Amino acid sequence: MGHNKVRVFVIVATVGRADLLQHTVNQLAKQTRPPDGIVICASVDSDVGDLEHKSILPVEIIFAEKGLPRQRNAGLRHIAGRADIVVFFDDDFVPAHNYLEALEEVFTLRPNLVGATGKLLADGIKSSGISFEQGTAMVDAHQPADIIQERSLPALYGCNLCVRMSAAENIWFDETLPLYGWQEDVDFSFQLGRNGILIYTNLLTGVHLGMKGGRTSGKRLGYSQIANPVYLLHKKTIPPRLAWRLMSRNFIANLARSFYPEPHVDRFGRLQGNAVAFFDLCAGRLHPQRILQL
Repeated sequence: MGHNKVRVFVIVATVGRADLLQHTVNQLAKQTRPPDGIVICASVDSDVGDLEHKSILPVEIIFAEKGLPRQRNAGLRHIAGRADIVVFFDDDFVPAHNYLEALEEVFTLRPNLVGATGKLLADGIKSSGISFEQGTAMVDAHQPADIIQERSLPALYGCNLCVRMSAAENIWFDETLPLYGWQEDVDFSFQLGRNGILIYTNLLTGVHLGMKGGRTSGKRLGYSQIANPVYLLHKKTIPPRLAWRLMSRNFIANLARSFYPEPHVDRFGRLQGNAVAFFDLCAGRLHPQRILQL
């Protein structure tokens, strides 16, 4: 694709959203700086559908056992030695048209920068979701920021995770975190941050559609909301304040809203999962993999 000095690759892990995937991948053709490679990591053929034939840009499709950490690791292995910067996009993330151009510039100007995440123009996770048409309209209307807003972070979490490959040698997404791999981004990027600076920047922008299909059940997510931060605390790959904030905020929200839940959130299921996790914690058997039995 591109012939730029800095090789920028996009990795998208996907499960069960072939139609949406086709739209989001074709949207990358609008980038002012084309990607040097697009790697789609799926678990079964139906995850990608006819993407290989309907994609505007060349894509490399690979397969791995289902689970976000496993699929992202497969993508990392696939591009080993071929990329300088990689950005992990969720399959329901629509980047601004200048995203990759700004990404290359930000990383080129700052050799000590090892990871970054961008500003969300909107996040459908906090609502019933944003349609692809709404997301692209927001991106089309977006003007690059006049005033740069940046802050350093102890870890990156989000749907657009940018990584300098030379700083990420021997760092992998933790495959102990199954399925959706809740907080796998924090675990990975916290380790990455030991090798340099991590930032949030409004130079990188996009819309997270927050589509509800293909995600894990409420009960399983509720269990992960407790089990995964506790696991990462033992592993020392999450800032303790962040871990406690995540657990307390989610538990309180699930408890309070289980009486009047949002139509798009299984609050009672999440609360059940929280309760099972607390019970397992007291019983000494709390573990991320336990969600596979729920």
